[in-house]
Amino acid sequence: MNTREIATGLRLAHWAQIMQERVASGLSIKAYCKANGIGANTYFYWQKKLREAAARQLAAVPSDQALVPGGWVAITETAPAESQSLTLRISGAEIEIREGFDEMLLASVIKTLSQSC
Repeated sequence: MNTREIATGLRLAHWAQIMQERVASGLSIKAYCKANGIGANTYFYWQKKLREAAARQLAAVPSDQALVPGGWVAITETAPAESQSLTLRISGAEIEIREGFDEMLLASVIKTLSQSC
């Protein structure tokens, strides 16, 4: 790692902290920037840089490794493939999904469980 990469990493970490503080403050971006003497364009520039860095990190993850949100676990098959069944475990809840399931009901259940995480 060269000096430029280290400096960029430090800047990204600094701005990530600022953005976390902004979210924790409950202020809008405009209000937070004004209160802290930060130009809104500067804030959005670093927000874009952080998103790009996050996208690069995600792209670097091998395709055989599942990306799972916090509080969730990876989908696992619980029966032979011919039975078309799988089990989801979300925040301690277990959902068995079988062939012919109601997609709207599943989406509603997942949304509800996601909000309780």
